[in-house]
Amino acid sequence: MPRGRKRTFDEGVALQTAMELFWRRGYEGTSISDICQALNIQPPSLYAAFGSKRDLFAKALDRYMCRPTDDLREAMAEATAREAALRLLTRRVEAFTAPGQPPGCMTVQAALACGEAHGEIVDLVTAAREETRKTVLERFEKAVADGDLPMGTDCGALARYLMATLYGFSVEAASGAPREELLAAATLAAQLVPAT
Repeated sequence: MPRGRKRTFDEGVALQTAMELFWRRGYEGTSISDICQALNIQPPSLYAAFGSKRDLFAKALDRYMCRPTDDLREAMAEATAREAALRLLTRRVEAFTAPGQPPGCMTVQAALACGEAHGEIVDLVTAAREETRKTVLERFEKAVADGDLPMGTDCGALARYLMATLYGFSVEAASGAPREELLAAATLAAQLVPAT
């Protein structure tokens, strides 16, 4: 694109569109031509704005992570570890099943079927999920220190359990599981977090 020439598309709209395509079809299942066709632009314009497909994915992932990060922060502020787990699970189920957007979680759906050639994409989404796990682990460790969780609680295993449950809900939502059933399962799962 010549210097000084204005872009003929809204970058925010383009990033949102790319995010939803990656989320719905996965990284490998989404081509630059798919994104360009959805935006009615040519590849050089997309590359000039966002760089490579990998760069575009990284920016789309950052955009996606804004809501889960907000949900996580609010959940971890709950008074007890059990309440924090319940709020995290229910808020994410609500997001996974929200109308008007792809079902499930982008950090699961976008890289679920990536092959070895796209290991860097798997690393990006794995890192995003790992940040969530570390935050939950720290919250559980604080709960033990505060006397909210029993001494000797295996916080690592408990955090891993919560993440496995959370991302299992993503897969279930993407498979069409009803919100009400997933919310009931979230309530049940949170009860496995010990209470003093």
